[in-house]
Amino acid sequence: ELDRFFQKFAGQNQFRLHIGSTYVAILADEIVGFVTLSATSITIDDLPEASRKRLPNYPLPALRLARLAVAQSARGQSIGKLLLRATFAIAHELADRTGCVAVVVDAKENAISFYEKYGFEPFEIITGNLAERPSPVPMFLPLGSIPRE
Repeated sequence: ELDRFFQKFAGQNQFRLHIGSTYVAILADEIVGFVTLSATSITIDDLPEASRKRLPNYPLPALRLARLAVAQSARGQSIGKLLLRATFAIAHELADRTGCVAVVVDAKENAISFYEKYGFEPFEIITGNLAERPSPVPMFLPLGSIPRE
């Protein structure tokens, strides 16, 4: 699915539609991973109570991590971590230029623990009578908790 996204949509999304930018990780002249980022907004109603402090009650700018993938052959080499760190650097740059309060991602079930390891938390989700989280799980990481490198 991610190979298909990278090959078919990443280029057109970036250069023709201007709805996202894709960054690649290259090792020994081979693409071993990529991350696609886009602008988004969140509201304080989406956030847990503790994260709402001092934030205004209108749409807040954020950076959406739309896709992150690492080639099977490169797993275990910290490529995902490096792509995430690059995402954090871009989020800080965006905050300086136009504003950004968080990085958000819709994490698939098998990736939730990866994002939690870096401090991402699930959004407050109103699910009615549902006891389970929806899949994918919307998660966020406040920019203030991401150190500048």
